[in-house]
Amino acid sequence: MTENNLMGSPYGLQIIESCVTCPYKQDRLFCNLAPAALQHLSKITGPATYPKGAMLFLERQSARGVFILCAGHVKLSTSSADGKTLILRIAEPGDLLGLSATIADRPYEVTADVIEPTQVNFISRTDFLAFLREHGEAALRVAQELSETYHSAFAEMRTIGLSHSAGEKLARFILDWTADHNSEKGAIKAKLTLTHEEIAQMIGASRETVTRLFAHFRKEKLLQIKGSILTIKDKPGMERLVGGN
Repeated sequence: MTENNLMGSPYGLQIIESCVTCPYKQDRLFCNLAPAALQHLSKITGPATYPKGAMLFLERQSARGVFILCAGHVKLSTSSADGKTLILRIAEPGDLLGLSATIADRPYEVTADVIEPTQVNFISRTDFLAFLREHGEAALRVAQELSETYHSAFAEMRTIGLSHSAGEKLARFILDWTADHNSEKGAIKAKLTLTHEEIAQMIGASRETVTRLFAHFRKEKLLQIKGSILTIKDKPGMERLVGGN
């Protein structure tokens, strides 16, 4: 969701106070609802802000409800008993977090960590289910959201399972990360907020391997990194690394 009256937050965010007057609602699947549904949704949600490093919910925790991500990014991960972590995806503004667990009344499947100052709107499970019963359009959007998550999960499995090398996995990750960014003078720029350790957890590699591959890609003039800005200098070259998969 997004903003009604904008006000500064402790984390430098501009708070989105109402779903009804959200300037982004037309672009977000669950937020682009009829006026009556938006009015109802606004009544059962409340904005909250979180700093980098905060946790929205923990894997295996009982599902309390859903979180609508209004601004910022959230890391969704799962861990094994021996402490290994796999990052499943980075949630974008407009995403519904904890959706499948809330609907199924099961524990959250993942841990949701805030990776930059973030605003979310929380809806309790009771209020959310009542909202879906009353507004069929919203229920359809939830089905679409679950379908998108399903297909994204298969795409991630494909990346990790079918890639032939760590270099191919990293190249695919970089191309996916920058897919929505336009080319400027033949180069594609994007903000990369993840550490090498987090990228390694997304592609099933070690941090050392990711660091070595980034150095190799820079040496081959495929990309450039300055601070948090990643620039793809040679997109065809990156695509050749991915191959036909």
